[in-house]
Amino acid sequence: MDAIVLLKEDHKTVEKLFKKFEAAGENAVKTKRKLADQIIEELTTHTFIEEEVFYPVAREAAPDTKDHVLESVEEHHVVVWMLSELAGLDASDERFDAKMTVLIENVRHHVEEEEKEWFPEVRKAMGRNKLQEIGTQLEAAKSKAPRSPLAVPSAKK
Repeated sequence: MDAIVLLKEDHKTVEKLFKKFEAAGENAVKTKRKLADQIIEELTTHTFIEEEVFYPVAREAAPDTKDHVLESVEEHHVVVWMLSELAGLDASDERFDAKMTVLIENVRHHVEEEEKEWFPEVRKAMGRNKLQEIGTQLEAAKSKAPRSPLAVPSAKK
């Protein structure tokens, strides 16, 4: 699978989970906890494969995207710390929904920038064959992704 297609599919998966969370209702504590756990798992894996595989090759293939990559890593830093806080926060805590709302807003902003601003540049610079090769690497890297958001490289930067 093409690397950008794979990353966009991940984005869609997370967006569906966000929508379910937003629709769950104020008192759906168990449902929200379950959805939060799925979101944590999906985003931890996604940020890991982007940082370990996609960002380095994207930056090399399209040097003009350097600032986008650096900004994305900083956005990941904020997201993985929020994920770690959500993982340890009781879903009935009054801050849980607010923290999830901020996470959702941050991730949606990040996705929009990636998909509209720099994925097209990377696609143009890499070409189909290279993107398919990177897609295979991304898929393989998913099995190596850490379970803890704080084990993602950007958490330490």
